[in-house]
Amino acid sequence: MKVLMRGNEAIAEGAVYAGCKYFFSYPITPQSEILHYMARRLPEVGGVFLQADSETAAINMVFGASACGVRVMTASSGPGISLKQEGISYLSAAELPCVIVNVMRGGPGLGGVQPAQSDYFQATRGGGHGDYRNIVLAPSNVQECFDFTKLGFDLADKYRTPVMIIIDGALGQMMEDIEIPEFKEPDLPDKPWALGKGKFGAPNHITSMHLDPEDLEKHNLHLLMIYEEISFNEQRWDSLMLEDAEIVLVGYGTVGRILEGVTKIARERDIKVGCIRPITLYPFPAFAFTSLSQSVKAILTVEMSLGQMIEDVKLTINGKYPVYFYGRVGIVPTYVEILDQLLQVVQEVKL
Repeated sequence: MKVLMRGNEAIAEGAVYAGCKYFFSYPITPQSEILHYMARRLPEVGGVFLQADSETAAINMVFGASACGVRVMTASSGPGISLKQEGISYLSAAELPCVIVNVMRGGPGLGGVQPAQSDYFQATRGGGHGDYRNIVLAPSNVQECFDFTKLGFDLADKYRTPVMIIIDGALGQMMEDIEIPEFKEPDLPDKPWALGKGKFGAPNHITSMHLDPEDLEKHNLHLLMIYEEISFNEQRWDSLMLEDAEIVLVGYGTVGRILEGVTKIARERDIKVGCIRPITLYPFPAFAFTSLSQSVKAILTVEMSLGQMIEDVKLTINGKYPVYFYGRVGIVPTYVEILDQLLQVVQEVKL
């Protein structure tokens, strides 16, 4: 059936459809609609909503619930995610699956609630302490907010790792009609590692502490093998008109959606442009770039930040093409702005 939803609400409903029965959070704009929605919706499906007394408390509640083997989610925005980082690192070390939503606001500091993509580094580099990575998904429309939340829970359970979903404030507040199936309880995977599920009555032991140096290194190498498996198997992206493209536009989330429109407009003007929209920010979809045609002359990366994803683009390209950048902070770039930047790139590479 089709329903009209905000991006924030679609994330919350996607979690319910994924079998999430526990949600712990603390209000902060522009994600508070997720909290409001879950406060009403979870009791309808036998779940538990609890407004924690802080972001730090919320992420530790997530740790406890995940350790018991249930599907659990939390949500926040920039400063709140920063406060959760210690707990996210503990979750990663203890191999506890969960979904964490960041509806990004402009920063640094308290910044503002305007749409931004300035938390890319925080999300993809493991913003807390230690050697860890999280799967990061970036929806570009309200339908994907619903779909990717369900995907996030499946990936979290598959690899026993936290999954982060990041959107900007515009997408969180945007309303679109989306297609959702009839609700039914999902068939969730068994979790023999969870507390209370040890074999023959023996308790499972879940910890992030490894005091012995050899044990710590062994555990980190074990996690590295998981991250390498994720990097190889879970790269996701969408692409448009790359077959004969001479300029490739790259952007994620709301910006990626705009770039798809810019690509079509540019083609109408006989400018050979293609587009890559990363869906997984970690793992970054390097495979999308390794198969580019020989016609490519340059890449233009567009972000709602001062330039963060561009570093991953440059690392992936490794000097093969010049990489240009256009960014806005707290402002959604327009078609006209991006087309103007595109024309400047065309002139510079002398197409």
